[in-house]
Amino acid sequence: MSKMFEVICRWILFVTASLVLNVGCSETATDGKSLTKVTLQLNWFPEAEHGGYYAALVHGFFAAEGLDVEIIPGGPGSPVIQKLVANQTTFVVGNADQVLTGRNQEAEVTALFAPIQMSPRCIMVHASSGIKRLDQLQNMTVALSAGRAFALYMQKKLSLEGVRVVGYPGNMTVFLNDDNFAQQGYVFSEPFIAEQQGGDPHVLMVSELGFNPYASLLITRSDTVDAKPQLVAAMVRASKQGWQTYLESPEKTNAAIHQQNEEMGLEILDYGATVLKDLCLPDAMPAAQLGDMTQQRWTQLRDQLAEIDLVDKNLDVSKAFTTATGHE
Repeated sequence: MSKMFEVICRWILFVTASLVLNVGCSETATDGKSLTKVTLQLNWFPEAEHGGYYAALVHGFFAAEGLDVEIIPGGPGSPVIQKLVANQTTFVVGNADQVLTGRNQEAEVTALFAPIQMSPRCIMVHASSGIKRLDQLQNMTVALSAGRAFALYMQKKLSLEGVRVVGYPGNMTVFLNDDNFAQQGYVFSEPFIAEQQGGDPHVLMVSELGFNPYASLLITRSDTVDAKPQLVAAMVRASKQGWQTYLESPEKTNAAIHQQNEEMGLEILDYGATVLKDLCLPDAMPAAQLGDMTQQRWTQLRDQLAEIDLVDKNLDVSKAFTTATGHE
């Protein structure tokens, strides 16, 4: 079976599961008022990184805010910003670097809510290698997604002496069979899979370099923020409640995610939800501040992306995000 055929089959399964989930979690307003239909396009197949949004659907928080939300699974290279600009969806999930690179190309998009405060991006090495820091990556092979912001930043900031950079393989096969091989991952996913398959992963967080974009952002078009502030505020409030619930009690939501993506077993989803707690609420951050964003973080990211020639150094970040959405 070809890789493309596998992806197509997987996509069909997700779409079918999505329809089942929407029926099983039908949001019916209890006060008799009609719900406003909106769509939320994911940046990847349903996983723990989307947990709070699914929790808002499963627990009825969207409906309580008068919203009928359809969550659309993503996939490899899912062009969420492009879909948003083309008005093919109301909201998308993406990362902060995507917002800035999009705006640099005149995509008028705005981040509304940042549930994952600390980037989950990591480099996975073998524990037996003795490597404890990113600057110790030397004389080995490292698999990275070509052209991605984090990969470009790593290559600029690290000496990577004797390192051969190859494309990300998309699975664990090479890592498990080569002690001198490292690869990218998300800390709540790939390390767990590697351990389950007999590997000895040690995780190096890319954020150690200072490159720490917000992740799993709720994003919409800037004109939607201006024209429909009540809709945007309702979506943010429900999403925040969903994320707070998911971090406290993920079981029901994980069952729904598993229904959509059977490759994500309940065990790995539970692991992911546990790891996400420290990423969403780092340094004893109060739950009430979940999703908050700062100008300083966005400016720092702009400067880092400018260093690797992905955005203009004078890009205005003030409209890349908003805090005036009713979730403070």
